[in-house]
Amino acid sequence: MLKLQFITHQTEKYSYFESACMALEGGCKWIQLRMKDAPLDEVEQVALQLKPLCKQHDAILVLDDHVELVRKLEVDGVHLGKLDMPIREARQLLGEGFIIGGTANTIDDVRAHYEAGADYIGCGPFRFTTTKKNLSPVLGLEGYRNIIRCMEEEGIDLPLVAIGGITRDDIPALLETGVDGIALSGTILRAEDPVEETRRLLNI
Repeated sequence: MLKLQFITHQTEKYSYFESACMALEGGCKWIQLRMKDAPLDEVEQVALQLKPLCKQHDAILVLDDHVELVRKLEVDGVHLGKLDMPIREARQLLGEGFIIGGTANTIDDVRAHYEAGADYIGCGPFRFTTTKKNLSPVLGLEGYRNIIRCMEEEGIDLPLVAIGGITRDDIPALLETGVDGIALSGTILRAEDPVEETRRLLNI
Protein backbone atom coordinates (compact mmCIF):
# COMPACT_ATOMS: atom_id res chain seq x y z
CA MET A 1 0.00 0.00 0.00
CA LEU A 2 1.27 3.45 -0.84
CA LYS A 3 2.35 5.57 2.11
CA LEU A 4 1.24 8.98 0.81
CA GLN A 5 -2.07 9.77 -0.82
CA PHE A 6 -2.82 13.27 -2.09
CA ILE A 7 -6.40 14.52 -2.14
CA THR A 8 -6.98 17.38 -4.55
CA HIS A 9 -8.26 20.67 -3.22
CA GLN A 10 -8.91 24.03 -4.87
CA THR A 11 -7.43 27.08 -3.16
CA GLU A 12 -7.09 30.76 -4.01
CA LYS A 13 -3.67 29.93 -5.49
CA TYR A 14 -4.18 26.53 -7.12
CA SER A 15 -6.82 24.73 -9.17
CA TYR A 16 -7.67 21.05 -8.58
CA PHE A 17 -5.53 20.11 -11.57
CA GLU A 18 -2.57 22.25 -10.48
CA SER A 19 -2.70 20.78 -6.96
CA ALA A 20 -2.48 17.24 -8.36
CA CYS A 21 0.34 18.18 -10.75
CA MET A 22 2.47 19.51 -7.88
CA ALA A 23 1.95 16.37 -5.81
CA LEU A 24 2.91 14.19 -8.79
CA GLU A 25 5.99 16.30 -9.47
CA GLY A 26 7.00 15.86 -5.85
CA GLY A 27 6.85 12.08 -6.20
CA CYS A 28 3.41 11.21 -4.84
CA LYS A 29 2.14 7.96 -6.38
CA TRP A 30 -1.52 8.17 -5.40
CA ILE A 31 -3.92 10.95 -6.36
CA GLN A 32 -7.56 11.13 -5.30
CA LEU A 33 -9.43 13.61 -7.48
CA ARG A 34 -11.91 15.11 -5.07
CA MET A 35 -14.11 17.90 -6.49
CA LYS A 36 -17.11 17.63 -4.18
CA ASP A 37 -19.21 20.56 -5.37
CA ALA A 38 -18.12 20.62 -9.02
CA PRO A 39 -20.45 19.62 -11.88
CA LEU A 40 -19.81 16.18 -13.37
CA ASP A 41 -18.57 17.48 -16.72
CA GLU A 42 -15.93 19.55 -14.91
CA VAL A 43 -14.79 16.51 -12.91
CA GLU A 44 -14.56 14.53 -16.15
CA GLN A 45 -12.52 17.26 -17.83
CA VAL A 46 -9.96 17.36 -15.00
CA ALA A 47 -9.85 13.55 -14.76
CA LEU A 48 -9.09 13.32 -18.49
CA GLN A 49 -6.20 15.78 -18.03
CA LEU A 50 -4.87 13.89 -15.03
CA LYS A 51 -5.13 10.32 -16.35
CA PRO A 52 -2.14 10.48 -18.77
CA LEU A 53 -0.09 12.47 -16.24
CA CYS A 54 -0.64 9.83 -13.56
CA LYS A 55 0.35 7.11 -16.04
CA GLN A 56 3.48 9.09 -16.91
CA HIS A 57 4.39 9.28 -13.21
CA ASP A 58 3.42 5.64 -12.57
CA ALA A 59 0.80 6.89 -10.10
CA ILE A 60 -2.67 5.66 -9.19
CA LEU A 61 -5.68 7.89 -9.93
CA VAL A 62 -8.94 7.38 -8.06
CA LEU A 63 -12.00 9.58 -8.29
CA ASP A 64 -14.01 10.61 -5.28
CA ASP A 65 -17.63 9.41 -5.50
CA HIS A 66 -18.28 9.13 -9.28
CA VAL A 67 -18.50 5.38 -9.92
CA GLU A 68 -19.99 5.65 -13.42
CA LEU A 69 -17.28 8.11 -14.45
CA VAL A 70 -14.59 5.75 -13.16
CA ARG A 71 -15.97 3.02 -15.41
CA LYS A 72 -16.34 5.37 -18.39
CA LEU A 73 -12.83 6.85 -18.17
CA GLU A 74 -11.15 3.65 -16.94
CA VAL A 75 -9.13 5.36 -14.25
CA ASP A 76 -7.75 3.15 -11.45
CA GLY A 77 -10.60 3.34 -8.99
CA VAL A 78 -13.02 5.22 -6.77
CA HIS A 79 -13.20 6.43 -3.19
CA LEU A 80 -16.65 6.35 -1.60
CA GLY A 81 -17.77 8.41 1.39
CA LYS A 82 -20.54 7.43 3.78
CA LEU A 83 -23.20 9.22 1.72
CA ASP A 84 -21.96 7.96 -1.66
CA MET A 85 -22.91 4.74 -3.47
CA PRO A 86 -22.56 1.67 -1.20
CA ILE A 87 -19.32 -0.23 -1.74
CA ARG A 88 -21.08 -3.50 -2.50
CA GLU A 89 -23.08 -1.83 -5.28
CA ALA A 90 -19.97 -0.15 -6.68
CA ARG A 91 -18.15 -3.50 -6.73
CA GLN A 92 -21.02 -5.08 -8.67
CA LEU A 93 -20.85 -2.24 -11.22
CA LEU A 94 -17.06 -2.09 -11.55
CA GLY A 95 -16.05 -5.70 -11.02
CA GLU A 96 -12.68 -6.72 -9.60
CA GLY A 97 -10.49 -4.68 -11.96
CA PHE A 98 -10.89 -1.37 -10.11
CA ILE A 99 -9.71 -0.14 -6.70
CA ILE A 100 -12.53 0.76 -4.29
CA GLY A 101 -11.85 2.65 -1.07
CA GLY A 102 -14.29 3.63 1.64
CA THR A 103 -14.42 6.31 4.33
CA ALA A 104 -14.56 5.05 7.91
CA ASN A 105 -14.74 6.59 11.37
CA THR A 106 -15.37 3.50 13.54
CA ILE A 107 -14.53 -0.19 13.63
CA ASP A 108 -18.15 -0.85 12.59
CA ASP A 109 -17.52 1.17 9.40
CA VAL A 110 -14.29 -0.74 8.74
CA ARG A 111 -16.02 -4.08 9.26
CA ALA A 112 -18.86 -3.16 6.90
CA HIS A 113 -16.47 -1.98 4.17
CA TYR A 114 -14.36 -5.12 4.52
CA GLU A 115 -17.40 -7.36 4.17
CA ALA A 116 -18.60 -5.31 1.17
CA GLY A 117 -15.32 -5.83 -0.70
CA ALA A 118 -13.36 -2.59 -0.21
CA ASP A 119 -9.66 -2.56 -1.12
CA TYR A 120 -8.61 0.05 1.43
CA ILE A 121 -10.03 2.33 4.12
CA GLY A 122 -9.65 6.10 4.42
CA CYS A 123 -10.01 6.44 8.18
CA GLY A 124 -10.51 9.70 10.03
CA PRO A 125 -10.59 12.47 10.75
CA PHE A 126 -7.40 12.57 12.79
CA ARG A 127 -8.28 16.11 13.90
CA PHE A 128 -10.59 18.92 12.78
CA THR A 129 -10.14 19.90 9.13
CA THR A 130 -11.65 22.72 7.10
CA THR A 131 -11.49 20.83 3.79
CA LYS A 132 -14.45 18.59 4.63
CA LYS A 133 -18.05 19.36 5.56
CA ASN A 134 -20.16 17.19 7.93
CA LEU A 135 -17.11 16.00 9.82
CA SER A 136 -17.27 12.78 11.86
CA PRO A 137 -15.90 12.69 15.45
CA VAL A 138 -12.12 13.19 15.52
CA LEU A 139 -10.06 10.06 16.26
CA GLY A 140 -6.64 11.21 17.47
CA LEU A 141 -3.82 8.68 17.89
CA GLU A 142 -5.78 6.59 20.38
CA GLY A 143 -8.69 6.22 17.97
CA TYR A 144 -6.39 4.70 15.33
CA ARG A 145 -4.77 2.38 17.88
CA ASN A 146 -8.18 1.10 18.98
CA ILE A 147 -9.44 0.51 15.43
CA ILE A 148 -6.24 -1.27 14.37
CA ARG A 149 -6.30 -3.44 17.50
CA CYS A 150 -9.90 -4.45 16.74
CA MET A 151 -8.99 -5.18 13.10
CA GLU A 152 -6.16 -7.45 14.21
CA GLU A 153 -8.42 -9.27 16.71
CA GLU A 154 -11.06 -9.84 14.02
CA GLY A 155 -8.60 -10.81 11.28
CA ILE A 156 -9.52 -7.86 9.08
CA ASP A 157 -6.57 -7.44 6.72
CA LEU A 158 -7.23 -4.17 4.92
CA PRO A 159 -4.88 -1.21 4.37
CA LEU A 160 -5.86 1.73 6.58
CA VAL A 161 -5.00 5.28 5.50
CA ALA A 162 -5.20 8.09 8.07
CA ILE A 163 -6.87 11.30 6.94
CA GLY A 164 -8.05 14.64 8.27
CA GLY A 165 -6.06 17.67 9.36
CA ILE A 166 -2.72 15.84 9.42
CA THR A 167 0.49 17.91 9.47
CA ARG A 168 4.06 16.86 8.77
CA ASP A 169 4.83 16.72 12.52
CA ASP A 170 1.98 14.25 13.09
CA ILE A 171 3.21 11.64 10.62
CA PRO A 172 5.83 9.71 12.67
CA ALA A 173 3.44 9.17 15.60
CA LEU A 174 0.60 8.23 13.24
CA LEU A 175 2.74 5.64 11.44
CA GLU A 176 3.62 4.14 14.85
CA THR A 177 -0.09 3.37 15.43
CA GLY A 178 0.11 0.88 12.56
CA VAL A 179 -1.71 2.81 9.82
CA ASP A 180 -0.58 1.89 6.31
CA GLY A 181 -0.62 5.36 4.80
CA ILE A 182 -1.33 9.05 5.21
CA ALA A 183 -3.72 11.14 3.10
CA LEU A 184 -2.92 14.83 2.82
CA SER A 185 -4.26 17.91 1.11
CA GLY A 186 -3.87 21.22 2.96
CA THR A 187 -0.47 20.37 4.45
CA ILE A 188 0.99 20.20 0.95
CA LEU A 189 -0.94 23.08 -0.59
CA ARG A 190 -0.27 25.52 2.27
CA ALA A 191 3.49 24.96 1.99
CA GLU A 192 5.63 27.65 0.38
CA ASP A 193 6.76 25.09 -2.20
CA PRO A 194 4.20 22.23 -2.50
CA VAL A 195 6.46 20.15 -4.77
CA GLU A 196 9.37 20.30 -2.33
CA GLU A 197 7.01 19.70 0.62
CA THR A 198 5.75 16.51 -1.06
CA ARG A 199 9.35 15.31 -1.44
CA ARG A 200 10.06 16.07 2.22
CA LEU A 201 6.92 14.21 3.35
CA LEU A 202 7.88 11.14 1.32
CA ASN A 203 11.25 11.06 3.11
CA ILE A 204 9.70 10.82 6.58
